[in-house]
Amino acid sequence: MATFALQNPSTGQTEQTFDRIDDSDRDAILDQSTAAFRTWSGMSIDDRAAVLRRVGDLYDEKSDELAEYIGREMGKLTEWAKGEVALVADIYRWYGEHAHELLAEKELPAQGALRSYVVKKPIGPLLGIMPWNFPYYQVARWAAPNLLLGNSLVLKHASLCPLSSQACQDLLVEAGLPEDVFINIYASGSQMDAFVADKRIAGVSLTGSESAGAAVAKTAGANYKKSLLELGGNDPFIVLDDDNLEWVLDQYVTIRMLCTGQVCAAPKRLIVMDSFYDRAVEYLEKAISRLTVGAYDDPDADIGPLSSISARDEIVERLEKAERDGSATIRVGGKAVDRDGAYMEPTLISDVDPSADVGCNEIFGPVAIIYRVKDVDEAVELANDKSEYGLSSSVWGSDIEAAHAVARRLKDGMTYVNEHGTTLPGLPFGGVGRSGYGRELAQWGVGEFVNDKLIRVSAQDTSAS
Repeated sequence: MATFALQNPSTGQTEQTFDRIDDSDRDAILDQSTAAFRTWSGMSIDDRAAVLRRVGDLYDEKSDELAEYIGREMGKLTEWAKGEVALVADIYRWYGEHAHELLAEKELPAQGALRSYVVKKPIGPLLGIMPWNFPYYQVARWAAPNLLLGNSLVLKHASLCPLSSQACQDLLVEAGLPEDVFINIYASGSQMDAFVADKRIAGVSLTGSESAGAAVAKTAGANYKKSLLELGGNDPFIVLDDDNLEWVLDQYVTIRMLCTGQVCAAPKRLIVMDSFYDRAVEYLEKAISRLTVGAYDDPDADIGPLSSISARDEIVERLEKAERDGSATIRVGGKAVDRDGAYMEPTLISDVDPSADVGCNEIFGPVAIIYRVKDVDEAVELANDKSEYGLSSSVWGSDIEAAHAVARRLKDGMTYVNEHGTTLPGLPFGGVGRSGYGRELAQWGVGEFVNDKLIRVSAQDTSAS
């Protein structure tokens, strides 16, 4: 039996080892999930909603413990971790509180019958392949709407997350979820293709890398089943004027460095007008230089470690290469921190070639990129045409109507004006292009893995007999 380890990125030390499932375990897991689906889908909406509301309360009650898990697993600062736990509690409660509204039958014009209407039905066991950067939130986005529908779930979480992934199952069971409706498995990525292809799996949701997403989509498509992909992002953050420049730049730094820059929907590319570019660079150099790096449980830290030493080293190597070949200038940071753990200096780069690696591919770490443009049209062109991603974006300006007009021109799944990346249970989440497809949260979350079943009722026509 293969094993894997929890390695604390704050210390670089291995803390605990875990056993992966064997391939021979797959049949039993999927049989259990299938049997549990029959039980769970047959329960009333009220019963399912009550479990979701209760699990939301449990996340709040166990916030300290849950935050420590993900601090040890992937280095998330305690303040950020508790914020994630609170959001997860809100998501589960939101679906519990809006259950009847979300699952309501949809009446259609009768169109020659006595009645035509659509009901929402679950489709069966689902596979969720989830990433390490938001260990509870990513699971909740997928789990809450699908548990409400009556689907059963098999979770394959990132190997970095053995404690939090098991907690996702344990809290649901404690809240009253019947056994095997949610099954956490410790598995490798290479074992997932067989799960996706298995006829007992009705659909698959993946949040993660583009390569993993492409592999899942290929197998799901070949087996006639639905997939949902949330992949990377290279989000633009467009600043139209300098009326409140320092405040806007402070927002950028805070949002960009959240989770040590390891957020798909973070604003990666700061785009400012030429007229105040130099001021923006000068301010950012000072602001980013002041950021303090520390362990997940250090109350004075502004950013924590990256998820692993290898992830840190990969980013540092990319930055060094970019500076060597002239495709970027490192203005602040860019180096590994000389201490145990997966730490690197918060970084600012400029003079970036949009077609180079660091320009067109996501940097998943504490790296801010600033671009200079002459006007709004060039900003929109840079945002839209110099990146194949399309997750989210934001436009910042004191003239709200002008900013709103620019926002409507951007090609992505989510655009914000004078904020960035806001996520709430009642707002849809998802992207286009290399950022994936499908939507999570709000009513759109219920609409992905569902059988929208038409029922049409007509009287018997006996007049012709």
